[in-house]
Amino acid sequence: VQLQASGGGLVQAGGSLRLSCAASGRTSRSYSMGWFRQVPGKEREFVAGIMWSSGGTYYATSVKGRFTGSRDNAKNTVYLQMNSLKPEDTAVYYCAARRAGGQGWDTRESEYDYWGQGTQVTVSS
Repeated sequence: VQLQASGGGLVQAGGSLRLSCAASGRTSRSYSMGWFRQVPGKEREFVAGIMWSSGGTYYATSVKGRFTGSRDNAKNTVYLQMNSLKPEDTAVYYCAARRAGGQGWDTRESEYDYWGQGTQVTVSS
């Protein structure tokens, strides 16, 4: 499974960005997808999860109400719509796929099997 993340950039506080993660290879609708982010010197943190099968979503408290995850099965792509961005959202954002998606949500980085290359999001104040 290959994941290609894109859509990052520089935006002012209060602005919006939409990240995309295109999946290819032997993907499965039983997978769950996750968005994580990382700033230098800190651990990678879970941001949002999306179920391929149902489109169900789950969010970290820090982004709930501002970020929205979705998927397009026809395009094999998941999205993260980020609104009301804050400077503290600045990070490299990664998408990841978890084979055991049917077992429910998991926010642990170690539980994800495939990772994209990351896309930089910078929010200026």
